[in-house]
Amino acid sequence: MEEQFDVIVLGGGPAGLTAAIYLGRARVKTLVLDTGTVGGQTVLSFSVANYPGVEETSGRDISQTMLRQARQFGAEVKAYAKIKAVELAGENKVVELQDGSRFVARALIVATGGVPRKLGLESEARLAGRGISYCATCDGDFFTGKPIVVIGGGNSALEEALALTKYASRVTIVHEFDHFQAQPWIVEEVRAHPRIELVMEQDILDFVGEENLQEVVVAHKQTKEITRIEADGCFIFIGYVPNSAAFSAELQLNERGEIITDDNMATSLPGVFAAGDVRQKRYRQITTAVADGTVAALGATAYLEERKAA
Repeated sequence: MEEQFDVIVLGGGPAGLTAAIYLGRARVKTLVLDTGTVGGQTVLSFSVANYPGVEETSGRDISQTMLRQARQFGAEVKAYAKIKAVELAGENKVVELQDGSRFVARALIVATGGVPRKLGLESEARLAGRGISYCATCDGDFFTGKPIVVIGGGNSALEEALALTKYASRVTIVHEFDHFQAQPWIVEEVRAHPRIELVMEQDILDFVGEENLQEVVVAHKQTKEITRIEADGCFIFIGYVPNSAAFSAELQLNERGEIITDDNMATSLPGVFAAGDVRQKRYRQITTAVADGTVAALGATAYLEERKAA
C-alpha cells in the first residue's frame, strides 16, 4: 500500500508540529510520523514559563495544542509509527513502515530530535527505572518525601531540580564544573532554594543499590575525595544525542552527529530539510525548535513551487 503526500515530516515534537501547521495552512498535503508519543521532549517539561504569549503551563499542554492545530489545518499525524526504511536520495522521498505501508513525498523534513545522553556506567543501566530516570515529569511523584539527586548544570537540569522540590525531601544537584551553564535567573533561584544542595566539581563514579537506587558515589575532580550521597531517585540531565543515525549515509552530519543545514533548513540533499534538536545549532529551546519548523516548512513549500514551475 502506497500513499502520496507533498511533504513528510519525521518527528512530532515542536519543530515537526510547527512545520505541519505551516504546511497545512499552505494547503500542502502533509504527513507527520513519530516513532513515539507526539510532542517530543517537550512533554517531559513539568513547567514552561518562557514561551512568548503563553502563560505558564506544562510541556504536555503546549504539545497537545500544537497537535490539535496541525490536524485542524489538515495535516495527518501518526504516532508510534514503526519505521522500517527511509529513502532520501531520489526525486521522491520514501518512508516504509514495518507493516508494509509506504509513503511517498516530493519533500521531507527531518525533525527527529534527540534522546537523553547517558553517563555510560554499568550501574546506570542496571538501575534505570529503579531509581534512575531521565524524566522528572514522568517519575518525580514516585519520590515524594525522599531525597533526590539531579546530575547536570544546564537549563534543563536546574529547571527540573526546581520542579522536583515539589516532591522531594531534599534535592542535591551534582555538577562536573564549578559553575553552571544555565540562565542567571535559574541559577539564582536554585541557589536560594532551601531544599536544594549543590555539590560541584564532581565526577560520577557509581550508583549503589541492589533492587533500587540507594546512593550516588561521586569524587571531587581536584581533591579526589569520595562522597556517598543518599538518594532514592537520581535524574540525569546532561544533554541529548541527536536521532540522526538513520540518515548518516545520505545526509551530511557534523562531528556530534547533528544534521548540517543552511539558513533555510535545507540539508545536503535537494528536497530534504531538517529542524529542531536533530540539526546543528547552539541553542535548544522550544522557541528555537518552533522557529526551525517554521523555516523548514517555508523552505519545503518554496522547493515544491520551484519544482512545479520547472
